[in-house]
Formats: sequence, C-alpha cells, structure tokens
Amino acid sequence: NGIFADYQTNKRHRSSDEGQHRAAETLSAHRQLYERHFPLYKQPVEVGCFSLDSRRSFSNDQRQLLIECVCSALGVDFVTWRGHLTKVLTTPYETQEGWMLAASKFRGSIYISEVETEAARVNRETRSQRQEEMMYWGYKFEQYICADDVDGTPNPGGVVNTNEAFCTVVQTRLADHKLLFSGEVDCRVKDPDAPPAPGCYVELKTSAEICTPKQRSNFHRYKLLKWWAQSFLPGVPQIVAGFRDHDGIVVTVETFPTSKISQLIKNEFNCWKPTVCMNFCNDFLSFVKSVVKEDDPRLVYLFTWDPHRDVTYAVHRDSQYTFLPEWYIKDMSSPHSSHH
Repeated sequence: NGIFADYQTNKRHRSSDEGQHRAAETLSAHRQLYERHFPLYKQPVEVGCFSLDSRRSFSNDQRQLLIECVCSALGVDFVTWRGHLTKVLTTPYETQEGWMLAASKFRGSIYISEVETEAARVNRETRSQRQEEMMYWGYKFEQYICADDVDGTPNPGGVVNTNEAFCTVVQTRLADHKLLFSGEVDCRVKDPDAPPAPGCYVELKTSAEICTPKQRSNFHRYKLLKWWAQSFLPGVPQIVAGFRDHDGIVVTVETFPTSKISQLIKNEFNCWKPTVCMNFCNDFLSFVKSVVKEDDPRLVYLFTWDPHRDVTYAVHRDSQYTFLPEWYIKDMSSPHSSHH
C-alpha cells in the first residue's frame, strides 16, 4: 500500500458529472512516500521554438508556430511551462514558498498555468534595491559570456532587456504522462558539431561565492535542487555558473553537467533526491488527471499547495482564473482549421 498511501482516500470528492468516478481530494507531498524507483522519463525532443520581444509578447506568425507545435504533438496529456513543472518537482523539499496552479482541459489535453500567490505578490512588490540589483547581475552575466552569433563577441555594454527571451518547446513522457512544455533558453554552445537541440543548450546562473563548508552545504541543498530540476526537465545538459563576490563581481566560473549533479550531493546528509522529485511530479500529474475530467477551457481546477500541507483543489467556472486566450480557443476549435 506504500505506493498509494500518498492519495488521501478518507475524504472523497464527487464531481457533478462524474458521480461514478471518484477522485482523491488531496495529495500528500511527504517526501518519504516518493522514495521508489526512478520513473521512466524519456529524453526530451525539441518540436519547436519561439521568441518573446521586449514587450514580452510574440507576433502572429509566432502564434501560428505555437499552435502548430501543439497540434504536431496531438495526444499529449499536459501542455504547460517548464517553470510550473520545476515548482512541482521541488515541492517535497520546499519549506518557504507555496504555489497555485490552474488546470483546464481543452480538446483532450490538460493545460496548466500558474496563479500568483498572495505571498509571491507581496514579495514581488516589496523587493529591496539589493534584490533588484542581484537580479540585474544575473542578466548582466549573460551579456558578458554570450554573443549574438557564432562569429560574434560578447557585448557587455548593451542595455539589459529582461523581457526578451528565446524559448524551446519540447515533448517528452514521464511514466504514463505525455508532456509538451516550453522553457526559456539562455544560450547554446558555439560548436557547430554540437548535438541537436536541446542537447546544445546551456543554462546560465549566478550565485554568491562559496567560502565556507556551511555555504557549500546550503548551495548543494537548496540552489542545486532548483538548478537541476530546471535543466533536467527540458534536457539541457549543462549549467554554467558565475560565482560573485559581495559587489557582484564574478570571481569564478564553473560548469555543472546536469547529469552529474546528483553525484555532487550524494554525500550531503539528508539531502534531496532526484527520484523523490520525479515520483512526486508523476503522482501529481496522475492526481490532476483524476480530478480534471470536464473538457471546457472556461472551467478551471485550481490546485493549491503550502509548505507542510497537502495539495488541495477547488473548481471555478468563468472566473478570474480562466487563462486560455480566446484567440487560441477559437483557432484550435475552428471547423475550417487545418489543425485537426
């Protein structure tokens, strides 16, 4: 019964239209429940990519490209953003920040979008000057080590625009769940003989320099967990990190192969385990599937989790949580659409 103990079956939820199919009402995030074999995770395959401009929007031709990405991957169970899955993966070890994820079923696929929590809103609105500066340093580091083209050189004097982004769209499978998700990519290796995307992509990070064993332990325990989850999901093979001093000057640069991170942390007492992260994500997606039954983009199932609590959900129709754009619903639903 250990495998199913994470589903709290003492309380049942019965939806109005699915009376005979009962879903568990909550899902435990207790890490001990997920120490099982590592689930199947297929090597992610890039099926498309798109860019966001300085206004954080994409043009019509990019909209079309996005539609085609989704349609070429017809039959996927979930369509989402890499960042949302990263939050789910790290949940069993998260002690500070909760999350809210909205899910809607449309044309057979479940779309998942994030809803900002009250705590996250307060954090965003009360960021200190120092926090803003540290975020800027991360973007500036990218300018120092990236060029616009293969024969180019970095232009560290350029203006930092945090809205512009290049995003990969990958398709993969976690156990029985077919996934399609997008994630921002910082850069690719210069080598023309590098493997095809996403195998040529590189994630860039900055972090405070490590001067004490305690700082190293904290880096392994907290920061590497998020770095690993973020890069493992889309199949980005390496992370290049700049370690900076108090003034933001990068003093060392280190490369972390994503596949070797679990080796780095294995001697750390009571540290995070990739298998727990992936099993929790797998069970969360199964939980979402068991709950999100009605195919209606205006019906939102809002999943909520807070540290040391179970995942719960509530159902909202035609509410402020509805997130699929009208243009998308219209294009995908059009009888004359070529996307069938």
